[in-house]
Amino acid sequence: MVLSIAAFAMEVWALVQAARFRPDAYVAAGKQTKRLWVGVLSVAAVIGFLALPGGFLSVLSFLSILAVAASGGFLAGVRPALRAVQGRGGSTSSGPYGGW
Repeated sequence: MVLSIAAFAMEVWALVQAARFRPDAYVAAGKQTKRLWVGVLSVAAVIGFLALPGGFLSVLSFLSILAVAASGGFLAGVRPALRAVQGRGGSTSSGPYGGW
């Protein structure tokens, strides 16, 4: 039960984050388009909802694992690149005390 709730929360978080960035930031970062990512993450969130306790899917089903992988891929790879393009920090920016 906890695993399915955590997976759904991650999928919704990734969808909200994808919707917050400007469409041109995706192109500038070389990460496909905003429409594609919001679509993929919307489907992932629906699958995560269906995998909640009492739902249609199991949290360990193939579709649920793909949904978590898509959300994790966005949060780990695309979101940092978008943040760097928009100047909000990220893996390539340095803070007030320098870089890593």
